[in-house]
Amino acid sequence: MKQTDFKEILHGRRSVKNYDTNVKISREEMEEILTEATTAPSSINMQPWRFVVVDTPEGKEKMLKLAQFNSSQVTTSSAVIAVFGDMNSIEYADEIYGKQVEHGFMPEDIKEKLLDMYAPLYKNMPDQSMKELVLIDASLVSMQIMLVARAHGYDTNPIGGFDRELIAEAFGLDKDRYVPVMLISIGKAAVEGRPSYRLPVDAVTTWK
Repeated sequence: MKQTDFKEILHGRRSVKNYDTNVKISREEMEEILTEATTAPSSINMQPWRFVVVDTPEGKEKMLKLAQFNSSQVTTSSAVIAVFGDMNSIEYADEIYGKQVEHGFMPEDIKEKLLDMYAPLYKNMPDQSMKELVLIDASLVSMQIMLVARAHGYDTNPIGGFDRELIAEAFGLDKDRYVPVMLISIGKAAVEGRPSYRLPVDAVTTWK
């Protein structure tokens, strides 16, 4: 059942490691979840996030070899979403900015001005700087996936423990172009995640 109370979505989210194996998420609903999540902000709207949704037995078997220390999340979840950052996202600039004009979100002259400014910057950016940029954007969309999933009545777990060297090629991606960010298991909790203590804001905030 979908949830619309934002506080419940926010405070009800837990990191769940064991899921009800009888609950499956249709590809149609998964597309809806990802579509809603991709409203996340991104630098100059290049949307460098890329997803591999692993929801078949064959895909799960392959993923299990790459995330052995998180086997319960892989085997019991409805799916595992592998989130990558595209180092060449600027290739989509013409399409993105063209659609901005087509939908009336910006005038043509602003589009041309922005493309003239940003395209050379992105194309000549050092790899390390580009990697940092796409990691930020892909992390933003990852958090949004988890909140949207909760709104759809599902539970999630962000996973950082997996073979980052092999995962791109294992799923047919160019490892030099696609930077692995995290895995997100998604399904319906069989065992509820524990609440967790958060440091008070005055311990993590400095006012100037």
